[in-house]
Amino acid sequence: MTPARVRETAAPAAPVRRAGRRWPVAPEVFVVLWSSAFIAGIPGVRAAPPLLLMFGRFAVAGVLLGAYALVRRVPWPRGRDLAHVAVAGLLIQAMQFGAFYSALGEGLPAAVVSLVQGLNPVVILLVGRVLGERVGAGQWAGFALGLAGVVLAVADRISLSASGVALCLLGLAGLSAGTLYQQRYAPRMDALSGTAVQLLVSAPAAGLACLALGPVRVSDWTAFGLSVGWMALVNSIAAFILLNRMLLRSPASRVSTVFFLTPAVTAVLAWSLAGQPLPPLAVAGLVLGGCGVLLANLSTRRRAN
Repeated sequence: MTPARVRETAAPAAPVRRAGRRWPVAPEVFVVLWSSAFIAGIPGVRAAPPLLLMFGRFAVAGVLLGAYALVRRVPWPRGRDLAHVAVAGLLIQAMQFGAFYSALGEGLPAAVVSLVQGLNPVVILLVGRVLGERVGAGQWAGFALGLAGVVLAVADRISLSASGVALCLLGLAGLSAGTLYQQRYAPRMDALSGTAVQLLVSAPAAGLACLALGPVRVSDWTAFGLSVGWMALVNSIAAFILLNRMLLRSPASRVSTVFFLTPAVTAVLAWSLAGQPLPPLAVAGLVLGGCGVLLANLSTRRRAN
């Protein structure tokens, strides 16, 4: 795939609508890679402050991905495009993950954090509706099924704290706002160099926030290193390259539907990798969420044709 060049524009670009095309990557691969971050983050937030964990993740992934982008000689964003890519990165990377992993550090279960993140398609849909985007009955039905699947996936494992919920809502706001901002103002961002920029601007933001909010200590360097390594290579590089390429080819409302699957997939990964039980409701949520994604995507394609 030849990287798309970043386009200089004098006014905000409209979202690129290519819903009728095939997904550029298999969405199920993205969902598994994305969901694995919640499992990798559990030992990480026990070993170090969550924002220190995020600083390590962003810094390692940003340097590696930036070096690879230089070797590949892909175009880098410049001027106004660079500013837009950076803003989207601070929202999607620093704000989202800083808040979500801080919620993990507050003791919220990974499945609950994933549940809140899984509400991203609903936020995207509602914002799109306010902005005048037409939503068909089939799409509404698909979103309703997806939302029901999200709730079922973790319905019997909810444990709440006021600060943890507030942090999760902050993370959800960062993910949703960043997704919409990127597709509107940086629709042709190169997946390699653009993601590298987003990670590199997020690393100092997370590091400064960590220094400002409390003592910086690591109690288990092995757990910390393994967690940072997995999240940097698998989640910040591989998963975000896939996400950015999907955003280049499809509307944000369609791309966001895959997040309906993350709570149930997180439960499956916790069962297979961490030995946690897999409740029947989680299985039902996985099936229902998958049906919702399929229905919403089929409806989007029919409206585009």
